[in-house]
Amino acid sequence: MLLLGCIKEVSHYELAVSLPNGLSGFVPVTQISDAYSKLLTEQVAEGELLEELNSLPDMFSPGTLVRCIVTSVEKRDDGSRSVKLSIDPKKVNKGLSSTALAAGMLLSGSVLSVEDHGYLIDIGVTGTHAFLPQQKAKNYIKAAKKGPDLKIGQNLNCLIVEVKNEGRVVCLSVDRSEVAASVATERQNWALSNLLPGLVVKARVQKVDPLGLKVTFLSYFTGIVDFMHMDPEKSMSYSPDQVVKACVLSVHPTSRAVRLTLRPPFLHAGGAPRQLPAQRMGAVLEEATVKAFYKQFGAVFELDDGTLGFARLKHLSKTRKSFKPGAFKEGCKHKCRIIDYSLMDEMCIVSLKHQVIEARFLQYQDIHSGDVVQGKVVSLKPIGMQVKVAQGIRGLVPSLHLSDVILKQPEKKYNIGDEVKCRVLECNPGGKKLILTLKKSLVQSKLPVLSNYEDAKPGLITHGFVVCAREFGCIVKFYNDVKGLVPKNELGSEPISCPDKVFYEGQVLKVMVLKCEPQQERLLLSFRLSSKPGPEDKWKYTPKKKQEVKYQIGQIVDVKILKKKDNGLEVSILEDEDNVVAWIPTLHLSDFVATSKLLWHCLQEGDVLPRVMCLSDKGQHIILSRKSAVISAVQEEQVVRSFSEIQPGMLLTGYVRNVMPFGVFVEFPFGVTGLAPKVSMSDKFVTDTKDHFVVGQTVIAKVMSIDEEKQRVLLNLKVSECSSGDSAAESFALLNQYFKELKEIRNLLNRGEPSICELVPGKRVHLVVQDVRKDGSALFSSSSVSGLTVTATHYHLGDKNIAPGEKRKAFVLHVDALTSEVYVSLREELLKQRPKRVSESSVFGFVSFCLS
Repeated sequence: MLLLGCIKEVSHYELAVSLPNGLSGFVPVTQISDAYSKLLTEQVAEGELLEELNSLPDMFSPGTLVRCIVTSVEKRDDGSRSVKLSIDPKKVNKGLSSTALAAGMLLSGSVLSVEDHGYLIDIGVTGTHAFLPQQKAKNYIKAAKKGPDLKIGQNLNCLIVEVKNEGRVVCLSVDRSEVAASVATERQNWALSNLLPGLVVKARVQKVDPLGLKVTFLSYFTGIVDFMHMDPEKSMSYSPDQVVKACVLSVHPTSRAVRLTLRPPFLHAGGAPRQLPAQRMGAVLEEATVKAFYKQFGAVFELDDGTLGFARLKHLSKTRKSFKPGAFKEGCKHKCRIIDYSLMDEMCIVSLKHQVIEARFLQYQDIHSGDVVQGKVVSLKPIGMQVKVAQGIRGLVPSLHLSDVILKQPEKKYNIGDEVKCRVLECNPGGKKLILTLKKSLVQSKLPVLSNYEDAKPGLITHGFVVCAREFGCIVKFYNDVKGLVPKNELGSEPISCPDKVFYEGQVLKVMVLKCEPQQERLLLSFRLSSKPGPEDKWKYTPKKKQEVKYQIGQIVDVKILKKKDNGLEVSILEDEDNVVAWIPTLHLSDFVATSKLLWHCLQEGDVLPRVMCLSDKGQHIILSRKSAVISAVQEEQVVRSFSEIQPGMLLTGYVRNVMPFGVFVEFPFGVTGLAPKVSMSDKFVTDTKDHFVVGQTVIAKVMSIDEEKQRVLLNLKVSECSSGDSAAESFALLNQYFKELKEIRNLLNRGEPSICELVPGKRVHLVVQDVRKDGSALFSSSSVSGLTVTATHYHLGDKNIAPGEKRKAFVLHVDALTSEVYVSLREELLKQRPKRVSESSVFGFVSFCLS
């Protein structure tokens, strides 16, 4: 059966695909294309990574529509069915022949190879060679944001532009505007044997029924539009003989039944269905109104936000016997929970079952490291025990974690079906990976859960388990793969010569944090819980005796730079009798990360920095900040001083403390920290968190929720959610501050590197060609740019043939003060432009005017 699907999740080994009518399936990594499978086989045979083999996450993105064919349907142990799919063009397009190909046809293709001027595409048609010119692919590549080239195995929605030699050669396009405008017509001679999902057609309504529509299209085809795929805004206005635009959803090979959709996002080939906001998944709705009830299928509800939800019959009541159809008349209200979202139906899937509504966990995203969970033993294997935590959620208890001691015969202690109490060691929602422990010492521990390096404060005592004991000491692991070293001299109060004879793998012990470097993920630990700090390392331990706090958080001081270090500035606080030494981290020199690095580069020992704020004072170590947004927030009392002051909905100014694959940790003045999960980081879809935020970046965060018991704060960093209302004023205030800091940097550069200050983008300079590189770029020199690296790329040399020693006039494109690099162009269209100069005063005047 051929189906149109939408990629829901992408892992390294499969694609999870949303199918019509609330169904789902998966595409194994071996069912992408012949060319991709060949590369996989080569990599396995050679035993090393192939450069041309890209992972599935590098080629596919959630939300992309794909044509699939069902290869098998298997029944799982729990009674549900597993639908295995393929997107291999040879299987999807098997009904097409070279003689049936025509210009304007839309079909699936997969990149076969990368050529000089384009790509060879596998369209699965025997005897036909398909070529995609580079010109027809560049817009798609730019929009896909998956690298500078298409990759072997990448699945494409292709439009046939030209057919040559009776279908033996075809020219393709994947340009999104061309693909979106394509409509299947009678001229293309489609037949039931080769009709493909995803084709947009003009259809005529033949019959209107409460369960849907019967339509005709392409002259002699008949199809069905079910109630879930009628346009919600027009569902009551369809009439016989009405002409509508429709998209083919599925084609059954034996019954030849064709199903279509009239939903707007599918009516432009290559479109994308609407996504469900992340915070809605798992939401419990007190009142959902019945819109329609279908006794064979289920009920459609109008949810609290006006969107529609669908509940299958089995989710309308606890059992079939307790089901009462009279309770689902139009207008009746019911309590329900959103348990899934069908991308292909653009509809929430809901359940009215009490046990589902009350369930603690609904998806892997609901589970966090350190959570204590109840589960049922599903299977026992050599690697460990599989435990069912909730419907659709399973975890693994490694053999090392079946007990506090190593079990040689775990089957004597555990039986399939046993209820067990576990603790979550690690949860990776993206990979649906859940690692649990049954060690009572960990499950029953009342000590803090250490699940990230940021929480590893010196002096913290917690439980961990030994993973390695060697002559140098022990490696101890905690939650979420956090691990640290207990050096030999910290193993006990007495010297231990052979640690491997005293400690064993899996042993649970109390440990104390001595030192942590979160960015390097380095953690130094001790088994000596009464350790005292040595004079050589004041960072090892925070004594219980309270240190004298001399400066309050938020206090403004002037400082003088004593010493520049790799990650910040050591400064002395002026007008202090004791010559107190403090520290300004590089990333706290400015609200702007790039500017912070420039400022550190330009500042010199002896320079005075006015109006710096005390961020923390732990007696022996004072940390200062120069971030203007953070300083303003403290001075205007737009801060929280303790966890008890935090309220959902607050907008707080802070800075990124760490970027993890699952989200971003944000710290605020006075030490409060919160987590912005991956789904709440950006208005755009987040694939890699490091593409969106960097450590030290100043952010405005909205408090979404708080967990008082675990002292956790969940944040939202989406720009659409974090504006106080006057976004224009906020933007111009930031811009104004940015220009002020640039001016400060320019003044600092003038005293040490005046030549770089004279160069600004748009300036014309006379240069001498120094060298022409193999890649076509060129290096230049001149007395006006001494000490700077001046480069022009091959493109920016234009059509000019240059040689070393020649004098040339160039146009300054960009100046990188941090690396002392200048990029120029010799292209005539830039050199002929009339020079325009914008003075600094006019820029600052404009910003000040806009702010007033």
